Amino acid sequence: MSMRRLTLIVPIAFLAAVVSLNAQQQPSAAQIKQERDTAEKDAPQLAELLQIKPGMTIADIGAGGGAFTVVLGRLFNTGKVYATDIGQAQLEQIAAYVKKEGLTNVTVVEGAPSATNLPAACCDAMFMRDVYHHITDVAAFDQSLFASLKPGGRIAILDFRPRPNSKLPDGVNPNRGGHGIAPSTIEEEMKAAGFTPVKTFESWPPGENKQALFLVLFTK
Repeated sequence: MSMRRLTLIVPIAFLAAVVSLNAQQQPSAAQIKQERDTAEKDAPQLAELLQIKPGMTIADIGAGGGAFTVVLGRLFNTGKVYATDIGQAQLEQIAAYVKKEGLTNVTVVEGAPSATNLPAACCDAMFMRDVYHHITDVAAFDQSLFASLKPGGRIAILDFRPRPNSKLPDGVNPNRGGHGIAPSTIEEEMKAAGFTPVKTFESWPPGENKQALFLVLFTK
């Protein structure tokens, strides 16, 4: 094979790999619609539980594609919404989504595995959805959550129970018992960080027994 042909093939192969990777990172239109539909259904109940009022500051920790961020940003357009994530693709997607929706009250923050990277005592309310079971540095991260929440503020953690015979996410504590986490484990770890448990909902939204999620509510 000639050197000239090789130099042509390598960039083309690299470009194909990048295109393939971007395709994997970008959600489909159906996924975006499903997330938005879920957020529009669940966000008002979540906001009521967190006692969010106009003008308050909210944080969507591990915001993923940003569906809940956008819906809450619209519901409480007089307040401020922080959206955090540790993945560059997710951060870019959230920022693009927020811009497309014309929201000016949303701030996107790059988080870290052991910290929210939010300002101290910045939030009246916070929530995490399908995120907590992925945390590897639990003590440090929970202390960071505690530091970012105002006294009297509320935080809701929505997650799912460990799935039988499922593989643990990389780096998480083996006490999870599989992919997921038990409500009692979250309560124990959050109490160690200084939070006070308020209530556990065995299914979320309430009354929907087929829902895979539970919710544990805490206050500072």
